[in-house]
Parts: sequence; structure tokens; C-alpha cells
Amino acid sequence: MKKVLGIAGALAGVGFLLAAVQFSPQQIIATLIFLVVICGTLFYWQFRLAFAFGGIAILLAANLLDVDHVIEFAGLDIILFLVGMMTLIGFLEEKHFFEYLIAKVVDKIGHHAHLMMTVLMVLATFFAALVDEVTSILFMMSTMFHLTKRYKVNPVPFLLMIVFTTNIGSSATAVGNPIGVMIAMRAHLTFTDFLRWATPISILVLAITIPLCFLLFAKPMKELDEKMAAARAQLHEADQIPHKKKDIRLCWLLFLGTVLSLVLHATVEKALGLQKNSMLLGTSLAAGAIVTFLNQAKAREFFMARVDWWTLSFFIALFASVGTLKYVGVTEKIAEGMLSVGNHNPTLLLIIFTSAISLLTGFMDNVLAVATFIPILLEIKKAGVYAFPFWWGMLFGGTLFGNLTVIGSTANIVAMGMLEKEYGRNIKFMEWLKPGIVVSVITIAAALFLIHLQIPLMPR
Repeated sequence: MKKVLGIAGALAGVGFLLAAVQFSPQQIIATLIFLVVICGTLFYWQFRLAFAFGGIAILLAANLLDVDHVIEFAGLDIILFLVGMMTLIGFLEEKHFFEYLIAKVVDKIGHHAHLMMTVLMVLATFFAALVDEVTSILFMMSTMFHLTKRYKVNPVPFLLMIVFTTNIGSSATAVGNPIGVMIAMRAHLTFTDFLRWATPISILVLAITIPLCFLLFAKPMKELDEKMAAARAQLHEADQIPHKKKDIRLCWLLFLGTVLSLVLHATVEKALGLQKNSMLLGTSLAAGAIVTFLNQAKAREFFMARVDWWTLSFFIALFASVGTLKYVGVTEKIAEGMLSVGNHNPTLLLIIFTSAISLLTGFMDNVLAVATFIPILLEIKKAGVYAFPFWWGMLFGGTLFGNLTVIGSTANIVAMGMLEKEYGRNIKFMEWLKPGIVVSVITIAAALFLIHLQIPLMPR
């Protein structure tokens, strides 16, 4: 009850503040409804879909949104892309493709703690970039818990290291994170654009993060090193993974074929005279179609089980409620405020914009933060500001500051759930925040500096 009263009091304060800065009644109501959805999502996570659907219903009833704009704002291109990729990844997971790859690597490393963790963090980054952060965290955490149980060490520091690098990897490509898909679709960026402008920064940030993690978690690393040095038996991880050679070959074909198609989608679109990002979406749906066909008689059960309809439905309602802020002019007001504070200085404005995205991500979830700020950036672009660097500021603010708290990204929440299941414990807020704030601040500062350096090279 105290939490509810506290939220109500905060919302009332926001309402008075918005009135003081001359928001219209419709803008105030739309903003407060949106904040109710956000607060409900944050504090009552298991009911997030109910809050999102309820918010849309109230907006419709208050005549702040109409059916046509619900459909327009729902982001069906993003949803369909995620459906196709979830279907493909589900097939690869069922064939134990990723577990097998990681186990093969672990077998080659041996009992060397720092080398082991370096390789696992690089793998977490690599897989997050290629298949998305949630899928990566699922099989990377399974491997990590297997190791922490074998050597009887505290899993929390190693969980954090894998989560930190997973979020970094999710910034490297358009498919690594739902926010990458959102940015690619709304900014009309290609997979190749991400390889050029995001991947090098992600790699450099990873190079900073690995030694930083070894410094932050020096004691746990020393303990693991000692226990691994004392171990004599070499267990072969790959032999424990159930798999068939023909299944692994098929998985390689699907995996590499999809990645190659994603990389070349812009070239194909140009050659065929297609609309931008047509083949980005087409590749995802084609991959989903192939693996659904391969499941034959069990196709329906496979498709329903492997696509996260709960999360996708939440995204649809969230995108529609964010669109309402644009519909009633709230995003335009916020953009005007940022332009005023930034005094039309592009560098200062980029820092303010990225900082706002970062803080919102850390305490609200990166998908919510980016969905909220995309319409704001579009308004800033309308004001004549060169927006290309801002898209990358948004990407890195939404991924790197996802490391700040447990609710900063979906991967964090999934990892916490797996820890509770495996060990029956969770991570305290400050236990995560202390290393999280160091990693988040240092990495976003490095990313922003690298973005700023490259602005003269960016397309106009």
C-alpha cells in the first residue's frame, strides 16, 4: 500500500510540474497514463502486460488515441522481425547447437581461470551480437553455472561478468538487441551500417571491460584460479552435450546462411530496387519459415513454444502507448526542452541526449527507454539537428547502461531468474550497482568519445 501511495504522490507531483511548464491537459493526462504503465512495469513486473493493455484501453477511452494510430504505432515490422529470429534461434537451441559450440571451446582451454573467463566473455559478446542478448545469456549462463558448481565458487561475480559483456555484444549488430532492431527500422540503418559504426566501438569497449572486470572481481578470480589449478581431471564438456552430426551441420548451414543474408541485405535491396530494410525483415521471416517447415508435424507446437508471445504483446502495447506521446505533442515538447538546454550545440546536445537515455535505461529497461526516445529524436531531427550520431548514442546508452541495474536489460532479468533457479538466491541491489556503475560509466564515456571522434566521417 505504501508503494502505491508513493507512486500516486510522485505522479501527482509530475502532473503539477508538467502544468507549470505549460503542458496541455491532454498532454498531462497522456504522460501520466504512460508513467503508470512504466511504474507498473517496474514495480509489478509480472503484471507488465496487464498494465500495458490497460494503458492502451484508457488512452482509447479518453480519446487520446484512435485505432488507426494504435496500428501505426504498434511497430509490426519490428515484431515480425523478432518472431522470425525467435523461431530460428529456438530451432538451433533445440538441436543444442550453441551448447555444443561453447563446450568445444571450454574443452580446448583447460584449467586457466583468466583465460577461461576471457574466452567466455568474448563468446558472450560474439553470440549476443549474432543471435541476440537473451539467447546468448541462456546458454552462456548454463555453461557458467556448470563451471561455478564444479569448482564450488560464488556464481555472482562470474554472472555479472557474463551479463556485462553480453550487453556490450548486443550493441554490435542490428539483431543483438530489440533496441537495435527498433533503431535500424526507424533510422533506416542497414546491418552493414551497424558493422561499420557500432561493431568497432563494441570491440574497443569490450577490450576495456575485460581487464576492468578482472580488477573489480580480483578476489573471486583468484579463488577460481586456485581451484582450477588444483583440478587434475580434464572433463570433456562436448561429450556431455546430446547432439547428432547431421543436426550440427544443418544448424551451421542455417546459422551462417542467415547471418550472411543479414549482412548482405542492403546490397540485395539495392540490386532488386527494394525498399530499405525489406530484406532485413525478409531474411528473418524466411529463416523462420524454413525451420518451421523442418519441424513438420510438430510445427505448430514448436512455433507456439519458441516465440515469446508474452514479451511481443507487451512490446506492441508499449510502442502504441509511446506513440501517444507523439500523437498529443509530448515528444515535441521534450525535444524543444533538450534543444533549449543544449543551446543548439550539437556536442552538448549529444551528451545530454545520451545521458538521458542511459539513466532511463538503467532504472527503467532499455526497450522502454529507447521506445520513449525514438519519437523525441525524430523531433530533434525535424529541428534541423544532424541526427546520425544520436542514433548511435541511443544504441550505446541503451545497451551499455543496461549494465547499471538488474532491470537495465532483459538479459539481466533472465540471468537473475536462472540464478534463483540454480542457486535459490538473488543479487542485492547494491551488490549489482557497485560494479555496474563503474562498468556503465566508463564504457559509455568511451563509446561517446569514439562516436564524437567519428562525426566528421559520418554520412551527411
